[in-house]
Amino acid sequence: MDADTLRAYLAFYQDLGFTSLYKRTAQPAEVEPPPSLPVLPVLPSLAPDGDTLEKIREDIGDCKRCRLHAERHSIVFGSGNPQARLVFVGEGPGADEDAQGLPFVGRAGQLLTQMIEGTAKREGIPLERKDVYICNVVKCRPPGNRTPEPDEMEICGQFLFRQLSAIQPKAICALGSTAARALLGRKEGVMRLRGNWFKWHDIPLMVTYHPSYLLRPYNQNAKKEAWEDLKKALHFVYD
Repeated sequence: MDADTLRAYLAFYQDLGFTSLYKRTAQPAEVEPPPSLPVLPVLPSLAPDGDTLEKIREDIGDCKRCRLHAERHSIVFGSGNPQARLVFVGEGPGADEDAQGLPFVGRAGQLLTQMIEGTAKREGIPLERKDVYICNVVKCRPPGNRTPEPDEMEICGQFLFRQLSAIQPKAICALGSTAARALLGRKEGVMRLRGNWFKWHDIPLMVTYHPSYLLRPYNQNAKKEAWEDLKKALHFVYD
């Protein structure tokens, strides 16, 4: 294998948040590579052929792969249309989400619903929350709603990768800096990234503020910016 091939594959896995790769002792069957990446047979595929959200949830099982399982009540996998054209990715479940097993059902979730449906209505787009798909970088609530640790994001990242690969939306909206970092591998804060289009494996990705940030009374200007970001994303996807 030449150096360029190896660098391309290592960059691919680094973007997913992986810090360690392990070579199998036995050579597995050849798998299809991700788009625009060379074949590297010694590495397993993160998105099996014919993958579905049901299969991904089944593979997660009663997950105890990282420390977050210790205090969780529910695994918060995701909700919405499995064939959604637009996917929202947040950071992780909060207390309400952990109790109900659904993403974005607390105050931040209510605001996100208002933003999606309110913006769509004003822009003449027939869209409700149930028409999009919503999930998080990590599927278990971090204690005290702290930011997920890198190893926690790395472990859960394989399932987020598979979710997005299975849905294949027209666009992704990353809510907040944690989601942006997990999907783009960039260190800039959300204020520098928001409102701009990036790419996640050839899928356009818009970064905007997390709804919980918008609930703070001193972030009124951010609310206007977030509505503009969402309007831009909705028109891109549904026009």
